[in-house]
Amino acid sequence: MNEEIFIKLKEFIVEQAAVEETEVLHDAKIEDDLGITGDDAIDFLIAYGRNFNVDVTKFMAADYFDSEGDPILPAIIRWVTGKKKQKNKVLTVAHLEKGILAGKLDEEVINN
Repeated sequence: MNEEIFIKLKEFIVEQAAVEETEVLHDAKIEDDLGITGDDAIDFLIAYGRNFNVDVTKFMAADYFDSEGDPILPAIIRWVTGKKKQKNKVLTVAHLEKGILAGKLDEEVINN
């Protein structure tokens, strides 16, 4: 990947997510490792798009991030209905870097 872009992306993530620079690695998971989730994830992605001129309009954030709110009621409903919680897809720092290079962040960019 491009080291200059990675450095700028790392600075952006440190500023936006209030994480330590040492936590921002290429394989760091945005939600699990950096703690960006819910409404904060949406705000983060909008700022990312603006800052790096990346089109995020086709990025399906709900597939990658948990929503905010009470987790107890959905857990009870899943228990009663026997359904399991659907696992979120993983978004990493490397995916964000790929998005910068492509000028867009969507499934095609993430999966290639």
